[in-house]
Amino acid sequence: MSAEFYGTTLSSPLMLGTAQYPSPDILRAAVLAAQPGVVTVSLRREGARARAGQAFWSLIQELGVPVLPNTAGCHTVKEAVTTAHMAREVFGTDWIKLEVIGEQDTLQPDVFGLVEAARILAEDGFKVFPYTTEDLVVAERLMAAGCEVLMPWGAPIGSGRGLNNVFGLRALRAHFPGVPLVVDAGIGVPSHAAQALELGYDAVLINTAVAKAGDPALMARAFRLAVEAGALARTADPMEERDMAAPSTPLAGKALLG
Repeated sequence: MSAEFYGTTLSSPLMLGTAQYPSPDILRAAVLAAQPGVVTVSLRREGARARAGQAFWSLIQELGVPVLPNTAGCHTVKEAVTTAHMAREVFGTDWIKLEVIGEQDTLQPDVFGLVEAARILAEDGFKVFPYTTEDLVVAERLMAAGCEVLMPWGAPIGSGRGLNNVFGLRALRAHFPGVPLVVDAGIGVPSHAAQALELGYDAVLINTAVAKAGDPALMARAFRLAVEAGALARTADPMEERDMAAPSTPLAGKALLG
C-alpha cells in the first residue's frame, strides 16, 4: 500500500498534520501510531527562529518521516509565495502544500489566488500540492499552472463533516484518472478516510481529527487501519449498488417443503 507524488513513492496514503497537539510527546506518539507517508508542517514568519520552533523541527527530524511544508493561514498570493520560499529554505524541500484562504468562516480556498500562486511557485521549481475545492474547472486551471497533484477538500477545515460532496469528488476522480488526488480537510472519523480511498483517492490528509481526539495515538492508529482497509477495498473491486434486494443464498437446489 503506497502512494506516488511527483515521482516519489510514499510508504502510506495517510498524511498527518502536526498542529494542535496537546504536547510534543503526544504528537510523537500519534506519528508513531499512524505511520504516515508524510507529515505536514506550517511555517509562521514570526516564529521561524524561535526556540520553540527549533525544538519542534528537531522532533520532526527525529521521527524520520518525509515533510510537506504548507502555507497555512495565508490569505494573499504574495503571502503564500513568500511563505513557500521561506519554507523551502527552512525545511530543505521543494514540496509545498499551497493554501490561499479566501473566506474566513469556512476557510474555503481563494481559487483565483490559488491558481496564480501555483503558477508562480511551479515556475520557480516548487512541487505544488494545492488545497482546493472539487470544482473541475479550477482543477483544470491548476493542472495548467503546473500542479501534478490536487488536494480537494472533503468539508471545511476542522469541521469533521467528512465527504460533503461525494458526487463532486467522484467526478473529479473520473475526470483526472491519472492524477494523484488527496482528500484534504473535513475528515472527522476513520470511516471518512476509508470512504475516500474507496472512491479511488490516493491519500487523505488528517490533522484535527487526530490532534483533538481524547486519545490522539489511538485515533492515529485507527486512521492507519482505515486507509489500509479503504485501499484494499478499492483494489478488490467492490460490488455495485442495487435498488432491489438480491438473495445471498440462491433458490436453485432449495428443498421444497409441503
